[in-house]
Amino acid sequence: MTIHGFQKMTLLDYPGKVACTLFTAACNFRCPFCHNAGLVTCISAAERIDEEEIFAYLKKRQGILDGVCITGGEPTLQKDLPDFIRTVRDLGYAVKLDTNGSDPELLAALINEGLVDYVAMDIKNTKEKYAATIGLADYDLSPVEKSVKLLLEGRVEFEFRTTVVAEYHTPEDIAGIARWIKGAPRYFLQPFVDSGNLIGSSDGQLHAPDATTLNQMLSTARAIIPATVLRGA
Repeated sequence: MTIHGFQKMTLLDYPGKVACTLFTAACNFRCPFCHNAGLVTCISAAERIDEEEIFAYLKKRQGILDGVCITGGEPTLQKDLPDFIRTVRDLGYAVKLDTNGSDPELLAALINEGLVDYVAMDIKNTKEKYAATIGLADYDLSPVEKSVKLLLEGRVEFEFRTTVVAEYHTPEDIAGIARWIKGAPRYFLQPFVDSGNLIGSSDGQLHAPDATTLNQMLSTARAIIPATVLRGA
């Protein structure tokens, strides 16, 4: 796999587990507020991390780490993702996958084979505003809709999450998202943080919603999905 980042231990990325996090390069979305532009539009071959280095580390940390988080970029763009996960699981680790839901067929295959233990899927906005929010004017939303439906079947532990940006989201939008994903066991709202390395905007053009608006978003979502949580505020 094309791995361009490696966090050797995290207590935050995998709920309830001590884990490490791998960052794959490349993404098929162009969200202007994405804070990982270096993994999307400025990929440097010199920063690639060899898989064997990852596996050697995982072998040494057996019994200390519980899981491996695979994020990006968009991990499902990696052709050898299933084989990579099989090796990780053979070493005794649980696997959490972060995805934008754009490849429901691969997601279904991973679930059917029991290769993922937890899936975190980003819901970028309401269906009506999705294309603009991901920076792709003519995007066909049907793959994302299929992934939402797949996860709602409940065959794997999962969460939905939305990064909320004042310039892209209103409390009404969050209510619309919640109605779309109604039945989810958990939904996280994550206020936007400007990393200084965004894809589409810089110099303070994007902002997190203010505290009042965040609370409105939280209450409107909770009316539909009671287990909605504000994460990272």
